Amino acid sequence: MAMPILKRQFITDAAGNPVGVILPLEEFALVEGTLRQHLPAPGTADKLAQMEQAANDALFLTDLREAMSAFARIDAQWWEPTQ
Repeated sequence: MAMPILKRQFITDAAGNPVGVILPLEEFALVEGTLRQHLPAPGTADKLAQMEQAANDALFLTDLREAMSAFARIDAQWWEPTQ
């Protein structure tokens, strides 16, 4: 069985501008140290600020409602099976 080969994939915005990249782990390992030096880990204050912003983010709230709806259906099937 052949292993799938993951290649570098660019993520673009709606206008087609590159905004991110998905790297195979081998390539990520090559740049991980540099990224950690230049991109500090968010602190607690940053995380709290992001959580506060999420409460007003329409896309986040839509995703949250969809996920909760999906879980509600699955929970009902799992915990309250029909006979």
